[in-house]
Amino acid sequence: MDPYDSDYCDDGDYCDEDDYCDFDDHDDCDRRADVALTSRTGSSCKVITKECVSTAQREDLQRVMDLLSLREHQARTLLIHHRWDVDKVFQVLVENGKDRLYTEACVMVPNDSNVSSKHRSSIVLCEICLEEVPFYKMTTMDCGHYFCNTCWTEHFVVKINEGQSRRISCMASRCSVVCDEDKIRNYVSKKDPNLAEKFERYLLESYIEDNKRVKWCPSVPHCGNAIRVEDDEYCEVECACGVQFCFSCSSEAHSPCSCQMWELWSKKCQDESETCNWITVNTKTCPKCHKPVEKNGGCNLVRCICGQPFCWLCGGATGIQHTWDSIANHTCGRFNEEQIANTKRAKIEIVRYSHYHSRFKAHTDSLKAEIIMKEKLERKIVKMEARELEIKDYDWVRNGAKRLFRSRRILSYSYPFAFYMFSDMFLSDEMTNLEKNIKQNLFEDQQQQLEGHVEKLSHFLEQEFEEFSEDKVMDSRMRIIALSKVTDALCKNLYDCIDNEILLHLRTTINIAPYRSMGADKAVELDK
Repeated sequence: MDPYDSDYCDDGDYCDEDDYCDFDDHDDCDRRADVALTSRTGSSCKVITKECVSTAQREDLQRVMDLLSLREHQARTLLIHHRWDVDKVFQVLVENGKDRLYTEACVMVPNDSNVSSKHRSSIVLCEICLEEVPFYKMTTMDCGHYFCNTCWTEHFVVKINEGQSRRISCMASRCSVVCDEDKIRNYVSKKDPNLAEKFERYLLESYIEDNKRVKWCPSVPHCGNAIRVEDDEYCEVECACGVQFCFSCSSEAHSPCSCQMWELWSKKCQDESETCNWITVNTKTCPKCHKPVEKNGGCNLVRCICGQPFCWLCGGATGIQHTWDSIANHTCGRFNEEQIANTKRAKIEIVRYSHYHSRFKAHTDSLKAEIIMKEKLERKIVKMEARELEIKDYDWVRNGAKRLFRSRRILSYSYPFAFYMFSDMFLSDEMTNLEKNIKQNLFEDQQQQLEGHVEKLSHFLEQEFEEFSEDKVMDSRMRIIALSKVTDALCKNLYDCIDNEILLHLRTTINIAPYRSMGADKAVELDK
């Protein structure tokens, strides 16, 4: 087990924020806090392995079947229609009644049988193939429509091959009632067992792919797990395989960025938009070959590599002759104000993007380097244990490193958030310039405080404290514990600032995964 991914609480993380711990008895405080945390919170997300998808699906099916006295295929149809949200099914039932609940989901619950008993031994015409067959060779669905078994089988085979296994409706004209999956399973398995297995797999996968509270883990190569959340879908989770991701968009964990901001930022960093901006600011298009040309001298008569001379000021084609007072075949008496304004805006945008991107990348690079530091910290702990110092518990080193990694990650993603939150292009109609400046200053104050303490924590963890005297080791211990606690509080303050000072009064809803002191919510395996 990786000690940095253990469930130990961070030293100082769960003490009362108004009261700092007595460092001499801090480990005992941590143990009490850990017990308190465990008792009042549990993991709100579950790992669903391939082996227990059926169990997870059965739980939700059983709840609906028990409440409404339905058969399994009827309950499944209701849940697929409402994206496996059991609470939504119950809500629609209360608000709209049972009839409307069933009608909207294309479910029909027959009383007994929609077919008269006089047909039991008779010869009946199948309206699909127009063949007369004994009635016992026909099958009736919940809606009361009946056709021969051969036609039903072919219908099921076609629909499964088309990928419509989850909602195969009746063959009758204008009938959308979903067919009984037991009957589908029975007829398809007789004709093509492999296709029947495919049908079963589709029904199982529906629980994940149609369920708004379940997502596949985005690990590469895929670990085969899915994650189910119980509460807010705007959260960051950690799969049993160790991958942390945003549950809402399945991208890497990116809080305090919203999903939309992170999508825009990722695209901006990956594409060539900034190169295009640089070309706009620093080059002019040749009027002949239309290639971008960069001026490398002071004279405003430039020549493209194709041989065409043109005026740098207005971009117009000229002759090659340039005297003291004129350029051949060209006069340029005025600037293009609109072009100058666009150029200025492009320059400002490049400088602004460079500011936020350089800091985002710096903290991201620092995080990568600090994660590599884990093995070095373990070697430090081994050396201190070999010295048989008075200190016996070195979780303060591991917990300090965990706090550093979490805080550094939050700090790095705070820069894309600020880039879009306080730009003219994003929510420009939501805030006046004065309001934007006030909110930006509040945010940057919190951001700078966090940045300063993260750097201090990184500095103390990188020190060669395993070589220190015992008194200095104790001093390092207290500093790292204190910085861990303060950094945790500053992370929380940053999120409070975002929630209460920046987003609270906006008309546009911006969903951001909440701050969790212990990091992404670790999913626990669902009981089989």
